[in-house]
Amino acid sequence: MNLIRLFTAILFLQLTGATTAMATEEAPYTVIKTDDIFELREYASQVLAEIIIDGDLEGAGNRAFRPLFRYISGENKSRGKIAMTAPVSQEQTGEKISMTAPVSQQSVQGKWAVSFMMPASYTMENLPTPDDPSIKLRQLPARRVAAVRYSGFWSEKKYLRYKQELENWITANNLKVIGEPVWARYNPPFSLWFLRRNEILIPIASE
Repeated sequence: MNLIRLFTAILFLQLTGATTAMATEEAPYTVIKTDDIFELREYASQVLAEIIIDGDLEGAGNRAFRPLFRYISGENKSRGKIAMTAPVSQEQTGEKISMTAPVSQQSVQGKWAVSFMMPASYTMENLPTPDDPSIKLRQLPARRVAAVRYSGFWSEKKYLRYKQELENWITANNLKVIGEPVWARYNPPFSLWFLRRNEILIPIASE
């Protein structure tokens, strides 16, 4: 009975928007084409905080989340408070950086590169340096991607299913792949599975 009450309470909070979302800011993009669950998008340049992790698809994301979250929570060499669209807090251990979406993950030479997008008000020049040397800051250039959106658990099975569907859509639309797939997640781990927004993004050559 207690589990049923807990589930009902979480469901009510999430459906009414009373819980805090993972992000106060999302990566902006322009939609070029929409086809059911598929989109062709243009993204502007972004700055990422990234860490390379060993492990399988599901485990790597879980392992990478903690050090990245500690970085934006203050484990950095702060360069001063920076005005943002979302609040920024300052404390002795370093500067807090607002959470953004999505959390991205892609394969790199048998490992996984997991990244947080930094808020648009930050640049490579004014971002605080991570205390953790395994976290690197990287400028991601403007790009065009094919995207598929789906809900549900963060499982390798669903990832592989929708990646294949996206690759089939890319082939059917005569698009040219120029990079590795990126797995993007937009919600916190406590989100109910059917309310989670997941995406797979594949870089595409511009016409």
